[in-house]
Amino acid sequence: MLRKRKLGQQGLEVSELGLGCMGMSQSYGAPNDIESIATIHRAIDLGLTFFDTAEVYGPYTNEELLGKALKGLREKVIIATKFGFKIVNGKMQGITSQPSHIRKVVDESLRRLGTDHIDLLYQHRVDPAVPIEDAVGAMGELVEEGKVRFLGLSEAGEDTIRRAHKTHPISALQSEYSLWERNLETRIIPLLRELGIGLVPFCPLGRGFLTGTALRAEDYPQTDYRRIDPRLQGSNFDANIRVVAIIQRMAERKKATPAQIALAWLLHKGDDIVPIPGTKRRKYLEENIDAAKIALSGSDMEELNASLPPGIVTGARYNETHMSFIDR
Repeated sequence: MLRKRKLGQQGLEVSELGLGCMGMSQSYGAPNDIESIATIHRAIDLGLTFFDTAEVYGPYTNEELLGKALKGLREKVIIATKFGFKIVNGKMQGITSQPSHIRKVVDESLRRLGTDHIDLLYQHRVDPAVPIEDAVGAMGELVEEGKVRFLGLSEAGEDTIRRAHKTHPISALQSEYSLWERNLETRIIPLLRELGIGLVPFCPLGRGFLTGTALRAEDYPQTDYRRIDPRLQGSNFDANIRVVAIIQRMAERKKATPAQIALAWLLHKGDDIVPIPGTKRRKYLEENIDAAKIALSGSDMEELNASLPPGIVTGARYNETHMSFIDR
């Protein structure tokens, strides 16, 4: 069974690994709701309590799927969802964090999730047109009303995090962090620890690359997000293969999979870190959860840190449009 970890200093306690639900509804191949729901139920059986979704996943259908899967099980789980994108005719059209929009989105998310409260509400991306004090102020009002329990930010920069935390205590920052993407280590993680904010790494397996099973971008279907991932394209893919080879060597020594080594590395980086690997299949869920059993020694961690330093990966982590939404 998974152990518990605390995110922030406001009382939010979750399993040491969460489940990213986005891929159940979009981005990575065709949906399979039956297997996805079975995966969610299996996760609960194995002690996983922390489920991550967002209004934009689908859009909307992922919250509906999670709500359906958790019917009758609500008291056993922590639900995190996110607002922050402008959705027009089912398509993402930029970002918005107007206070009136936040209220509308939260009410709609509650309905889709089939619950009367959201445990952790994130601002999905920082809106430069809305002062963070206004956005977090509106989120804080929802806490006072009982619709939300704890607040989070996603891909926020230092100044935004400080100002947000002054407005209302922030429990968690969700950002991409892994052996594949280590941009948080210099400034963001020290700030989170100074302020007592937890870190929830998404894409902890490098969108599948760290599992050793990733294909070249052009080999994915047109509907698969990885087709436009710069790090899987052309010469970038060829250069990045060496990253997986390093992890594979340690996995062989530990009688583990590369994915398990990548997740174990994150779990060993601190008790304030809770990765949310995504999957829609029970097989991979069970493999990911077993990563919590893997012990990495100090020398193992040093080897991985030295072999895979920040900046070793070739290519941007998003295309230009998506990179423009990152508050750093």
